[in-house]
Amino acid sequence: MSLYSKHKDILDKAVKALHERTFFAAYPEHPSPSTYGETADADGRKKFQASVGKKFEELKQDNPKSWIGVEESPYMQTPLNIQYPAFGVETLVERGLTAFNTWRKVDVNDRAGILVESLERIKERFFEIAYATMHTTGQGYMMAFQASGPHAADRALEAIAAGYEELNRFPKNVVWDKPMGKFNITLDKQWRAVPKGLGLVIGCSTFPTWNSVPGVYASLVTGNPVIVKPHPGAILPMAIFVAEIQNVLAENNMDPNICQLAVDTYDKTITKELAEHDAVKVIDFTGNSHFGSYLEGLSGKAVFTEKTGVNSVILDSAENIDKVAANLAFSVTLYSGQMCTAPQNFYIPEGGINTPDGNISFDEFAAKLVENINGLVDNPKAGPYVLGAVQNKNTCERVESVGQLGGKVLLESRSIENPMFKDARIATPAVLTMDAADKQKFSSELFGPIAILVKTKDTKESVALAKDMAIKHGAISCGAYSTDADTKEMIADQMSLAATPVSFNLVGGIYMNQNAGFSDFHVTGGNPAGNASFTNPEYVIKRFTWVGHREPVKA
Repeated sequence: MSLYSKHKDILDKAVKALHERTFFAAYPEHPSPSTYGETADADGRKKFQASVGKKFEELKQDNPKSWIGVEESPYMQTPLNIQYPAFGVETLVERGLTAFNTWRKVDVNDRAGILVESLERIKERFFEIAYATMHTTGQGYMMAFQASGPHAADRALEAIAAGYEELNRFPKNVVWDKPMGKFNITLDKQWRAVPKGLGLVIGCSTFPTWNSVPGVYASLVTGNPVIVKPHPGAILPMAIFVAEIQNVLAENNMDPNICQLAVDTYDKTITKELAEHDAVKVIDFTGNSHFGSYLEGLSGKAVFTEKTGVNSVILDSAENIDKVAANLAFSVTLYSGQMCTAPQNFYIPEGGINTPDGNISFDEFAAKLVENINGLVDNPKAGPYVLGAVQNKNTCERVESVGQLGGKVLLESRSIENPMFKDARIATPAVLTMDAADKQKFSSELFGPIAILVKTKDTKESVALAKDMAIKHGAISCGAYSTDADTKEMIADQMSLAATPVSFNLVGGIYMNQNAGFSDFHVTGGNPAGNASFTNPEYVIKRFTWVGHREPVKA
């Protein structure tokens, strides 16, 4: 049985889910022993621990010029000392181009089967990937398991399904017959989906797989070999993905260099050299806006970016303000605010927030938010695990210096103890207030657990500010609370013009930070926060070109 036949059912379900946008998950998100096996967690932890201080020798990339690795655990604040094979740019490119001539001629169905098979292999390593993610990014265990394992695999499957569908959209061959009166013109016509060329995927330090695998699999399914360049601080999670992709390729007599890992260090980066290489035709990037904009400006390349943005929360009215405060406190605290979807600016009318129990003033809501944040982070059974650890020391410094922004600091950031990791780098959320007139002070992304409560004239000014932030500086998410239908429509309409999705009236166990594969379009591509979206048709069709050939039918 071919791998395509083996996995056709899951491909069909994935394509169906793309159209229906209802809940679909191929990979269960709960790390349950009944799903993954009684010893899966312990086995994964042991395998991660065994990799520390060793060479990562799973890759099928021969003759490295050196072995390098600079990852550090945010939980232990000590180097992992995992070494990876390093290669020169020309070696990576040459091997990729050689692989291109093989991979581009593989039928899309077979490509899709191979790629789904790789996800099935990766499924067996979700727990190992979870611990690798924890100790490179600082994510808490549950987030590390879900985001880097099942959710990343679902996003990869989503990209495979989108490419598989688009490449099968049109017939490969037809006989074209045009009546001309006394005779017909008859042509054999053939169409080929021609991949653009060598792909480059540039990873980030906080979500090394979730943000990278959509681009990896979107390029691979459309016939483009890929060079995966992870962030120097978070290599291991993607190294495991690449190793399993290479294993399946090799088992199917394919060149493993169809997907290569390219590592570097902070002081000797290879990203720009790779990106500017003439042979690199497709680039996927997650990271800061400055570098993302530089990549978008490169000529002759299809570039897909997710950059920084300023995410807003608009507070107008609410059914239960305590549930709102609890939900938003969790959103700010989750992974120490190190999510591209985390809220930053909270717009609150000076006249307060209307509720069935009366008006809640600006100061009263601010007090509730602070109280909920403190209650969460000081809960020994919740705080350390929701916060996780801070990936980059600069984030801690940014949070500690929020007083320099201006405004009134209501809650200073502090550190709490993680019972499992005494040396964990931790920063609890900081909360400060500003007036709408201080716009310049809250008009840029302040990455990390920072919440700015902005006092506005009314909800219309709140919406205008949120919209302006998204248009000028980008936004990936927006939260809004209103019990009035007309107000909700106004918010939805105005934020749509800023290409920003809105999460209305979320309380309980769903948060504006979260995006679901096969349903939510992650980033719209319509504002400065990024030019691409996981996963719409444009995300895959720009990776290949339809080319037609024709000739007269022989009598």
